[in-house]
Amino acid sequence: MSPRNQTSFLRPLAVIVILILGAYWAGARWGARQPINVGAVPSEPDARTVKNANFAERDAALSGDEALNVRIYRQSASAVANVLTKATEYDFWMDPVPVEGAGSGFVMDAKGYILTNYHVVQGAQTIEVVLGDQSRHSAKFIGADQRNDVALIKIDPAGKPLAVLPLGDSSALQVGQKVLAIGNPFGFQSTLTTGVVSALGRTVQTGQNTLIDEAIQTDAAINRGNSGGPLINTHGEVIGINSAIYTPSGTTAGIGFAIPINTAKMIAHDLITDGRVHSAFLGVETIPINESFAEALGLPAQEGLLVQTTTRGGPAATAGIKGGDRVAQAGMRRFYIGGDVITAIDGQKVSSPLDVNLALNKKRPGDTVDVTLFRGGKKMDLQIKLAERPGNN
Repeated sequence: MSPRNQTSFLRPLAVIVILILGAYWAGARWGARQPINVGAVPSEPDARTVKNANFAERDAALSGDEALNVRIYRQSASAVANVLTKATEYDFWMDPVPVEGAGSGFVMDAKGYILTNYHVVQGAQTIEVVLGDQSRHSAKFIGADQRNDVALIKIDPAGKPLAVLPLGDSSALQVGQKVLAIGNPFGFQSTLTTGVVSALGRTVQTGQNTLIDEAIQTDAAINRGNSGGPLINTHGEVIGINSAIYTPSGTTAGIGFAIPINTAKMIAHDLITDGRVHSAFLGVETIPINESFAEALGLPAQEGLLVQTTTRGGPAATAGIKGGDRVAQAGMRRFYIGGDVITAIDGQKVSSPLDVNLALNKKRPGDTVDVTLFRGGKKMDLQIKLAERPGNN
């Protein structure tokens, strides 16, 4: 072989050797490659891992209070329900008019039970629930305690795991504690507001015969559509059901009221286990009296409740409380006179039917109360065993 041909032969050989050495050097530096199966697609990071990594990156920039708000919202919002109702009302000409309503609620257990306000679902012909993950469910009305404005509805999770809010202890609350409210004000689903417990132990009248006993007052913004939603502590526990606001304008004025969760827990337990609420019942119909009314009728007390009628076979009638025996009229108002005048229950003065409801609210059927009354000019004390309120479901 000529020197020229030999040189031509060696050049390609040198290139091959250099490539082999380069591959070996790269392998030694970067490590051996993993074998790739024919047709295999390289796996991508799990979506949840990426999401958590994004959260962690954003959370690192939050203040302590912001991080707390974010954490509670993330773990709670999916269990808060937008409660949508449909009903039929009738106009002046008795033509049917469809009426839609909306409020809030929250999932209290994995079986699909949802707590809300009675006034949110009152009179509803159909109830639909939209959860925080936007899933929609038909709901069934289980029952309610109208006096306390608490209702229980239920959805069928159909084997789907539900996010659930744990229930706390409202008796352990203190004024100044931080609270968070999640609901659907004006239809804006999953809205978070924050505040503190402004006061405890309020009695708030929400209707002629309805009340919030030992209400939790908060300055967390609560508006129309928040009703029935949870008031949550910093442990992520529900400590109240947002129910009412004091407002001169119709929107939040920083004074909202929630039903204590301990009251709602007792009501839910009765409804789930027995299908009805075990509310105490006295069985009297009364009208309030004042000083001028008492003087006009010659009553022995200037404040109290004049008994109009008693429920036949009810606790008051059985104990001997007497209703009116003749009719009187003042202007356009007709009422019975001659009955007993109730002035106190268990030593607490009563001057309105709401006071009676308040006195009985913590009682259970079978409990006894001491009723102070006047019959004629004689003061009497009767011990009365309470019965169960009929039709309270």
